[in-house]
Amino acid sequence: MTDLRILLAPTTRLLGALLLTASAAAHAADPAPKAAAPAEEPSTLILSDTLHYDDVKKKSVFTGNVNMTRGLMTLTSDVLEMNEDAQGNQFGTATANKGKIVTIRQERPETFELIEGTGLRAEYDGSKSTFDLIGQAVVIRYVCGKPFDTIRGERVRYNEKTGTYEAHGGPNSAAAGGRVRSVAEPRAKSDAAIAECRKQQAAKKGR
Repeated sequence: MTDLRILLAPTTRLLGALLLTASAAAHAADPAPKAAAPAEEPSTLILSDTLHYDDVKKKSVFTGNVNMTRGLMTLTSDVLEMNEDAQGNQFGTATANKGKIVTIRQERPETFELIEGTGLRAEYDGSKSTFDLIGQAVVIRYVCGKPFDTIRGERVRYNEKTGTYEAHGGPNSAAAGGRVRSVAEPRAKSDAAIAECRKQQAAKKGR
């Protein structure tokens, strides 16, 4: 299995490069003048044990120890299916084998935050920059390594651009009674933790 992974890893890097090249070519072909250059899309690296890629359908299926890195976001699952539309937007569905979970981590270094979400399934909408954790969904916000906010439900949506959440209850909720359960620390505590992290970081740089 190790040899197979070593052989496939460069293929996934090539796939990511091809997707980025196609997106860049589409922008280059657009004759309309732009007042300001749009924010560059982060590259996507996916490691897995196996990969099936259909160039006609623009569909990739990664299986076995899947680890996707996109900018400051990482996703781990057992299976990841990625699709691309005509505009180059990517859409993915990640699933876990029985008894396991899908995990998503999003770093926000400017505020010393880490968003960690888990669920039985995860769906990614590249056109909206949203992640949906579905089934036993839990999202925790850490500040300086300490948990501050926790949301539990059947489905929890996280928008990686705006940092906002949306949760729904249901029979497969991670909260009792199929409801949504949210625990949030006072904003003052969160701000104090961020300020302390900045102070510690400044002290380290000053050494």
